[in-house]
Amino acid sequence: MVSYTQDEIITATDAVRNFSSILKSIARKEKEKIVIVRNNNFEAVVISVEKFEKMEKAVEILEKIYNKTKK
Repeated sequence: MVSYTQDEIITATDAVRNFSSILKSIARKEKEKIVIVRNNNFEAVVISVEKFEKMEKAVEILEKIYNKTKK
């Protein structure tokens, strides 16, 4: 399971109020991720486009490996 620090977790209300600063902190790499909480549940994670693209590529590679092992 992924762990989050207290400063990476914000409420949905705070995310709406501070959306611009959240994007800036991600873009400037001050924070790697921001987790948005709604009704005491983790609902979303904000990450950089660069990080997202790396994750997509990793999933693609893992799917290819998995598909080869199924044959």
